[in-house]
Amino acid sequence: MSVSKRVDENDIVPGTDSKSGLGFFSATAVVVGEVIGVGIFLTPAGMAKSLGSPALLATVWLATGASAIAGALCFGSLAARYPESGGGYVYLRRIYGPLPAFLYGWMSLLVIDGGVAAALASGFSSQISYIFTLSQISRRAVAVGVIFILSIVNFMGTRFGVNFVRALTILKLGALAFLAVWGFGLGLGDWSNFVPFAERRPGSPPLAGALVGGLIAAFFSFGGWWDLGKLTGETRDPERTVPRALVAGVSIITIVYITISTVFLYLVSIANVTSDKNFAAQAGEALFGRSGGVVFSLIVVASVLGSLAAMMTTAPRVYVAMARDGLFFATAGRVHPKTGAPFVAGGIQAIAASILVVSGSFDQILAYFIVPMLVFLGLIVAGVYVVKPNRDGAAGTRIPGYPATPIVFLAPLAALFPMLLLDDPVRGSIGLGVVAAGIPAYYLMFRRSRTAIAVEPGTTA
Repeated sequence: MSVSKRVDENDIVPGTDSKSGLGFFSATAVVVGEVIGVGIFLTPAGMAKSLGSPALLATVWLATGASAIAGALCFGSLAARYPESGGGYVYLRRIYGPLPAFLYGWMSLLVIDGGVAAALASGFSSQISYIFTLSQISRRAVAVGVIFILSIVNFMGTRFGVNFVRALTILKLGALAFLAVWGFGLGLGDWSNFVPFAERRPGSPPLAGALVGGLIAAFFSFGGWWDLGKLTGETRDPERTVPRALVAGVSIITIVYITISTVFLYLVSIANVTSDKNFAAQAGEALFGRSGGVVFSLIVVASVLGSLAAMMTTAPRVYVAMARDGLFFATAGRVHPKTGAPFVAGGIQAIAASILVVSGSFDQILAYFIVPMLVFLGLIVAGVYVVKPNRDGAAGTRIPGYPATPIVFLAPLAALFPMLLLDDPVRGSIGLGVVAAGIPAYYLMFRRSRTAIAVEPGTTA
């Protein structure tokens, strides 16, 4: 397989602003669908227990949501400036040159995309197992099966795949709204659980450590909103649609997280929270009685399936963009002649995820790459200072509150980086080392084969 062969333009998913492109609601559904997964059913418990105050819990969600919205505004500006499919890879390529972009794709290909898909698929099969009592082998078979079923859905075309994601997102939001209405409407909880509202409960851990842990949990609960940029080139009027969808999606996620956390605290007092899983089980039992576990599992199944479907729709576009630029094997850039789906890149992702599911090592592997992922996110958002937002350019390239807005996202990111690295220096160093190992791969295999893609003045192509 030659890496020097230029990719034919007909093999690449074309950018489009035609009526067939994804609209605002579909793009917003991708953001919401990918981010809201199983985490919201687990993280509020640990956060509430350590923070010891409903007011602090709401404050952490709001602060994290504000930071994510600031990041979304920056990503939206970059998407408007570079309306191509590929997301963070494209922005890194255009701003800093091919090597950082290749390293981002290298990390995504080797670990992140397959690892996240494997984790979500395994979470899906665990919930199915709770309902039907599956063996370990059967759970892994279900996880691999759902990966390939969603791959087939995506092979049927971007629009079909995103419509599927949109339907799952509507189902997911409907189920979460049902939880809120059912819990509050039937008076199944106790408002005294919120008293005292601001004062921390006796026995709560030290505030500084609790805030750090809460912010870390909240940050990762918001993870994935940036992946919409990978579909920019297949979005209708991307200069306007992508920035608006990013901000709308993150705003919806913030509201949902605060609402569901409120429902759970209404159902289960902070004093009765003993563990994340027990908390979710208690909430389910309070909502639905003895059958609560099954009903709750069905809601989690719908939530996780939507996240997995959205992730598997967006991720292959990175490999396609890399192939377009000559930074990956040309074959990966091929699309189906009728549906336009990136079937080779999608197949690569499905195989990688399935291998990780079978090996059962995805959780540990993903832990190694949290720190490198923060580095790339920081580089991308900091890139708006390099290119500077257009004042009179394409719609969406201006960033409200600039130059302060990127700092609202970068400051907590900069605080998280040393905390995570110091908490587990071995894993963090290994993750950074694996990413750095992509440097010789780039120079040995792809440096001479890359196509000439323009970068911003001051960078090196």
